Amino acid sequence: MQEKKSLLTRRELIGSSILAAAALSGGCTVHTPAGKAGQRRKTNAARTVRFAHMTDLHIEPKRKAPEGLAAALRHVQALPDKPEMVITGGDNVMCVLGSDDNWANVQFSLVKKVFQEECKLPVKFCIGNHDVWGWDRKSGKTTGEELLWGKKRPVHEFNLPNRYYAFDKGSWRIIMLDSTHISDDVYTAKLDEEQYLWLSNELAEHPDQHICIISHIPILSAVAILDGENEKSGQWVIPHQWVHLDTRKLIDLFYRHKQVKLCISGHLHLLERIEYNDITYICDGAVCGAWWQGAFHQCPAGYGVFDLYEDGTFEHEYMDYGWIAEKA
Repeated sequence: MQEKKSLLTRRELIGSSILAAAALSGGCTVHTPAGKAGQRRKTNAARTVRFAHMTDLHIEPKRKAPEGLAAALRHVQALPDKPEMVITGGDNVMCVLGSDDNWANVQFSLVKKVFQEECKLPVKFCIGNHDVWGWDRKSGKTTGEELLWGKKRPVHEFNLPNRYYAFDKGSWRIIMLDSTHISDDVYTAKLDEEQYLWLSNELAEHPDQHICIISHIPILSAVAILDGENEKSGQWVIPHQWVHLDTRKLIDLFYRHKQVKLCISGHLHLLERIEYNDITYICDGAVCGAWWQGAFHQCPAGYGVFDLYEDGTFEHEYMDYGWIAEKA
């Protein structure tokens, strides 16, 4: 998500669960959990995987960001029931959209250094909008002709098989999406046609596996309406960078594939849970909170822990790892 001074002076999220519930209708329930937010399990099925979802790290050599990420990773690995892996939710670096090569290298190198030194668990990376190098052409720091320009940079830096990919964990298939599409406004939240076709094929080819989708930007969100003064025109207006612009298209796709159970995101630095058409959409708060300056509105810096079970059920808990930011 964009880290601007205006974002740090947004209106407080007062009564967010009530307002969010009023914003969505048609068989949808909305929750703003403070701890357990898991689907109620009806069986004693075995657990397939337990992972930590660590989104919006926003690492740079300022604001004690490396120390904060190190503290979060230590907290994850010290849990009595330790996760088997870490999945990042994107925005791994502070921002390389308008960076020159040297500043981008500093940020990516620092993220990798902290994970190498502090994390003994396998890590899967998701790409966020701030991980894309050079899309902000107004900065004048890149030409677009660089070898690793754009999404090639995070794919290379994090050794990804592609900007979007999938992997199996027992009865679950976990699909990692790329939420950002280049536009005149730097980026729009949606899937390009190539990726949408790939996702459609993935769902068609894996009808007997439960599906968990990870995207940086939420596919469906309620708290996005409160992220900024989005009602000042007299109507609710959600920026096209806040939530997927192709939400309707994706929800229609998921409705045809009942094995989709869970969609996980970040980007908003806020915590919410929505249930729509028997799919749960969870947006986790940010590891960095308000960009390493404390809690963002009422959401403390933290990460999510997910347990996925063989029968398609799951549990989720948001962990406040106790980070205390320095005063600005």
